[in-house]
Amino acid sequence: MTVAVTGASGQLGRLVVQALLREGVTPVAIVRDPQKIADLAEQGVDVRQASYDDADSLDRALAGVDRVLLVSGNEFGARVAQHTNVIRAAERAGVELLVYTSIPQGAQNSMILAQEHIGSEAALAASTVPHAILRNGWYWENYLGGLAHAVESGVLHGAAGEGRVAGAARADYADAAAKVLTTDGHAGQVYELGGDERLTYAELAQSISTAAGKPVRYENLPEADYAAALQQSGLEAGYAKVLADADAGITKGLLDVTSGDLQKLLGRPATPAVEVFRAALA
Repeated sequence: MTVAVTGASGQLGRLVVQALLREGVTPVAIVRDPQKIADLAEQGVDVRQASYDDADSLDRALAGVDRVLLVSGNEFGARVAQHTNVIRAAERAGVELLVYTSIPQGAQNSMILAQEHIGSEAALAASTVPHAILRNGWYWENYLGGLAHAVESGVLHGAAGEGRVAGAARADYADAAAKVLTTDGHAGQVYELGGDERLTYAELAQSISTAAGKPVRYENLPEADYAAALQQSGLEAGYAKVLADADAGITKGLLDVTSGDLQKLLGRPATPAVEVFRAALA
């Protein structure tokens, strides 16, 4: 069985490749720039060059592949078309299972971040390729960009109110993806993935405080004010809006996952937030 991972030079894709290697599977790693994963090639990984925008390159990269993980791209505005290109290539290659990384609650998720996932899931549903969907919840690593400032200032800012985030470490989601890629019975399944901890931002601030050994409190802002603060910190206006909108989605419970699917796939609990923050601050 030949297993491929797209976006293998990205943070999640690389972790999935490494998880597959630990499972005793040497995968195909599909990337735009093979030089970025030269170290994986040295470990025997079959590195193939392809772009989500280039159908011919995708056909070459998926030749002989039985199962493929489609790691969602990061080019906002282009992702549905790009993902559809991979889906069509998987159909032409006769792939037996395509696994797609999506976002919790599918078509019911109103967050800006969810809209291209909704379109991509629709493209999968209209395809002939057998597929499974991993609706990945929030990564605790999503908070690392503002971690140092929160520790230094003693304040974590956000617009999530009392909403809860069922986060997990990125490596947890990678391990779950590797399990789906290497075991049977997943075609047609949709997995809502979230961690054991369902933290409010006040509790998230406490986890940061515990990891840092310094007091950190949460200060809630209106969505527009939080977006403005993110811009003032140097983020591009569109990206700041997306992040503030995500926090607003948290207030609606859009990232509060209670299915237990992640834990069932892993066969263990998910990684606590404090462990991710402690490792980042070490």
